[in-house]
This record gives sequence, structure tokens and C-alpha cells, in this order.
Amino acid sequence: MATGRDDAREKKCAVVACDKCLISQTDGRVDVRAFIVPKGKRSGFHVNWDDNGFATFHEDCWFDLKSSYKSQESNLTKEEKEMVKEAIKTAEIHNSYDKVQREAEHIANLIKNSKYCIAITGAGISTAAGIGDYRGIRGKWTERDKDKKQETKGKSKQVTLNFQRLRPTYTHEAIVKLMDNGDLKHVISQNVDGLHRLSGLEEGQISELHGNTFIEKCEKCKKRYMRNFGCGGKATNVPVIMCKQCRINHRTGRVCNDKKCRGYLMNTIINFGDYLEEDVLRNAIHHAGQADLVIALGSTLQVYPANCLVEMGKRPTRLVICNRQSTSFDAVCCKMEEDERSMLGSRVFGNCDKLMSHIMRHMLSEEELQDWEARREERLVTYDLNRKL
Repeated sequence: MATGRDDAREKKCAVVACDKCLISQTDGRVDVRAFIVPKGKRSGFHVNWDDNGFATFHEDCWFDLKSSYKSQESNLTKEEKEMVKEAIKTAEIHNSYDKVQREAEHIANLIKNSKYCIAITGAGISTAAGIGDYRGIRGKWTERDKDKKQETKGKSKQVTLNFQRLRPTYTHEAIVKLMDNGDLKHVISQNVDGLHRLSGLEEGQISELHGNTFIEKCEKCKKRYMRNFGCGGKATNVPVIMCKQCRINHRTGRVCNDKKCRGYLMNTIINFGDYLEEDVLRNAIHHAGQADLVIALGSTLQVYPANCLVEMGKRPTRLVICNRQSTSFDAVCCKMEEDERSMLGSRVFGNCDKLMSHIMRHMLSEEELQDWEARREERLVTYDLNRKL
């Protein structure tokens, strides 16, 4: 029976009539979650849903179910059709080990042949660090939608995340290594967790569209301060001013170090309704316009303006996407070269760390790779020194 967990254990396909073996660690699989789970026995159902609506499928079994559930020939019950409909919204796809290996080699060649490769990153690169994503079987928006469906608003468990205890993942570190080697020119991130900067990216190497929990700036002179602690807003020890856009007080309670300024400091987090910082967005557009290869990691590319930057660069668009859910840009990744021999980009479904680990084996010599990966513990010590616990 499916559990909805993302692990490497063998599982049984949830399709009742599946005559294949167990889903092995190297097979492609799809994890889904439905919210409307009928109480009691679900006799006549074609899927072995667990009591919480989770199910795991062979990749092809899931797509057969998905493509057939609306057809007139479908013999799914009304209740199960509704479950499949909901599951489609949450489906997390994991390509087979062999496909990830093949695509990693192709992506490495794209990077090597690129003159201006940039990365666009989303919450999915930080899930391995302990940050929940927004969509998928356990995503923040998924939980919100579940509450609405089940009329249990506010009952989902709210977890307070301590950003200061988070540490960069393999993907964060691989990005820094590619940047250091000149293979990557810039990073555009939608994340506020500060892990890119903690991993070693300098201010000029990244455009943090939605801000950074560990950076505050002066309201007057705009000077920015990197802290080793989270820079929350809502301070009441200084005059409170509510933001006109998000109606939240951004002031942190500290003031600028410049004695000639002494302006109030404010956090850099972009809340719903806030405008993006003009210079940050301008910088992101500048780099996106020069890109001849875009690698989007851990993002469904649904949020503006990050999704508008994907196709802003050189033609033909060479786009690589790695995440666990479908995006509206998937077809762009799969367009073919003029000679029809290979794709312009690549589309990989799965965890970013797994893909990046394979890519780095093609980007670095065996000796360099072993040395770099072995120094992970040293880097962790540095991260600890740069965060106040």
C-alpha cells in the first residue's frame, strides 16, 4: 500500500490490475494524493488508495490511468474519478534511474557548450534541507486546498521553520562549484531561505527575487546588511509603518550603522502584494537576456516574474527543467535541434540532488569530484560558523 513518502524502498503499484513486479528503486514512479477519500470499503475501485488518499504507481500505469479516466470507456466509479482528478493536481513524478543518467550526460554537454548558462531556482532545491515545498503531495498550497475541500480550514498542522538551522544541499553546493569553474554565470532565485548565499554565492552572482531572510536594508540609504540571524519584521521598538502593498511592518528594530544616515532597517522579504525591488529585478532581466541555456531547478515556474525570464534569452531557447511536477514550459524543453538528432533542452522529473549528482560526474574529473564531495564536512563547519544558533 502506498504511503506518499519520497524514499527508495520498493513499493507495490497502486493499480489493482497491474501485473508487473514491485516498483523497484530504479523504476520510474509517480506519487499522488487525493483528498476526497470515501469512508469504509472502496470495493470496485481500480486503485488501492490508502486511507489518507496517497497512492504510488509505475510511471506508465499512472499515465494510462490519467489519460483514460475522462474517456467514455472508463469504468471508474464517480467517486474514484473525483479522486483521480484531485490526484492529478498533486502528482509528483520520478523518472527512472536510467533516464536520469542519460539526461544528466546530455545536460552536462549542454552546459559545456554554453557560453552563458544561468540557473533559476525554486523551493524544490531546498526540500532536502528540510523546507517544505508549495505544491505536490505534501506542499503548503496542497494542504491549504485539502482544508478547503474537507472544510477543515486551519486544522492542518502549522510547522514553524527555523531557517538558522538549515544547511545547503548538494544542489546548492553544485551550483557554487559550477559558478567557480565558470560553467554557470548567474542564479535567479525565488527562495528566501538564504541557502544560496550561505553556500558561497556572492551578492553579484545571484538575484534573489523574493528577498533573503538573512538580509536587511536601510530605508534611507539602501545599504544592505548580511546577518547570521533571521531578520524578521514587525518590530515595535521603532516607529511602526505599515507597508502600503502587503499591510505588514517590514522594520526590524535596528538602524543603519552609518552615523550620517541612521535610517531604520527593514527586512527584504517580498510578501504577497509587495513590489519586487527594482534593482534586483533589473539585474535578473539583464542576465536572463544574455542566457543561451537556462536550468530551472525545483520550480513549477508558475510565479511571475520568474516564469517570464525563462524564454528571455538567446534563440533557440535551450531550457532544462528538473522538478517533480509538470510545468507549462515542459514542451519547450523537448523541442528538437534542426538536425532532429537531439533535444534543445531536457526535462527531468525527480529530485534535484539526484540529477545534480549525476551531472557533476560529467562536469568534473573523477579526482576533482571525489575531492570536492569529500570536503562537504569542512563546508558544513563553515556554514555553522556563519549562522547564529
